[in-house]
Amino acid sequence: MADDETREKREQDEERRSGTAPGSRPVLDVIRTAGAEFTELTGLRAEAVTRFERDTDGWVLETEVTELARVPDTMSLRATYEVTTDPDGRITGYRRVQRYERGRADRR
Repeated sequence: MADDETREKREQDEERRSGTAPGSRPVLDVIRTAGAEFTELTGLRAEAVTRFERDTDGWVLETEVTELARVPDTMSLRATYEVTTDPDGRITGYRRVQRYERGRADRR
């Protein structure tokens, strides 16, 4: 009985370290899947994930993208998108939450 408890504790510790929950994929796999689908859907490449948290139905991510590249680069239009996914990282929805010039400070 003690061996079963020890094994279960080790598995829980491993899940916590790897960013997984029972029955779910590793966090980095979720981000990669969502990023690839986001690019395919919008034509925009996610350059950074600035928020990532578990939701009751899956995951919620915020990602930064360049919507319109300009010269000089500080005039490029950037945007923050909120992306929701199922537990495996497949996109269930997305929306733009902010649009700004690259050189502007965050106004939130």
